[in-house]
Amino acid sequence: MVSGPRAVARRRTQATNSNKSSSRERSNAKNKDDNDYDDAKCEECGSGDFGSELLLCDQCDRGFHLFCLRPILASVPIGSWFCRSCSTNRKTISRFPLVQTKIIDFFRIQRSSTSGEELCQDIGKKRRRKSCLMASKKRRRLLPYSPIEDPARRLEQMASLATALTATGAEFSNELTYIHGMAPKSANRPAFEKEGMQVLSREDTEALDLCKSMMRKGECPPLMVVFDPVEGFTVEADKCIKDWTIITEYVGDVDYLKSRENDDGDSIMTLISAAHPSKSLVICPDKRSNIARFINGINNHTIEGRRKQNLKCVRYDVDGEARVLLVANRDISKGERLYYDYNAYEHEYPTEHFV
Repeated sequence: MVSGPRAVARRRTQATNSNKSSSRERSNAKNKDDNDYDDAKCEECGSGDFGSELLLCDQCDRGFHLFCLRPILASVPIGSWFCRSCSTNRKTISRFPLVQTKIIDFFRIQRSSTSGEELCQDIGKKRRRKSCLMASKKRRRLLPYSPIEDPARRLEQMASLATALTATGAEFSNELTYIHGMAPKSANRPAFEKEGMQVLSREDTEALDLCKSMMRKGECPPLMVVFDPVEGFTVEADKCIKDWTIITEYVGDVDYLKSRENDDGDSIMTLISAAHPSKSLVICPDKRSNIARFINGINNHTIEGRRKQNLKCVRYDVDGEARVLLVANRDISKGERLYYDYNAYEHEYPTEHFV
């Protein structure tokens, strides 16, 4: 718990940008003692500008801009914060034990006699039987991801995700969750979307269900979570991924946007942008989440940033429920990091400080 002058400084530095958030307003609390920190400067760039984004270390009192830190901080952390030199001995990122039984327990993997490869063959047969009817439309279909065949490598992939989730204090979940006191499942109605929401076709729903089924059996997407000193936790492709492949669904606790306008969560995602603000919903992955939480966004203010984008974020009506999917928008090479535009089509979230 922060107390004394530092608590004043922390309130003074409420961030104006939030990672992966929908259009949420941030309140910059004012305090009569703010003048005590007017001469604070960033240790990285030497500037005292952008005071609302200048964060003070709770041990040495030195200042750092949120966007000058590596990795960049999207918002002021809840509780105490320590700069890199002060936190060297405070926190280390421990790798999740590469033990199969622990991985199975962590992800609650189910045993089944039907493999993901057999399920892929089944869904392929269904599509081929219908191809003559759908040929005239020539609409591209979403593809289920193709897991790596080597079980040992899949174990490493899941261990990398478990490491990131454990380090951020989150549990694994691959579904939207509805918690008492937050938005109920009945509030998730795509009809509330102010500009309408596209309905996921039956064939594409089968592909999504296949991805979910494979994940339940431990056949995870071919992705590896790595820690980068600049970007923090980020995600790399562990094999070549084809265009239009479903990477993952964005999941977490569903809540009303009005309840999260001043939230310090760094990964909130729009679920429903309703005509009536009271019905707008967001996904909050801070307590329960999957690999989507660690896929980074692009700086869409630069050509270089936009070139990095290899995923798109799309919201669908899936069986009467709004869902958010991350889908490859081009072929992705092995080792390539995954990026998407947090704004999607809203164009309201500031990304100019993204790496």
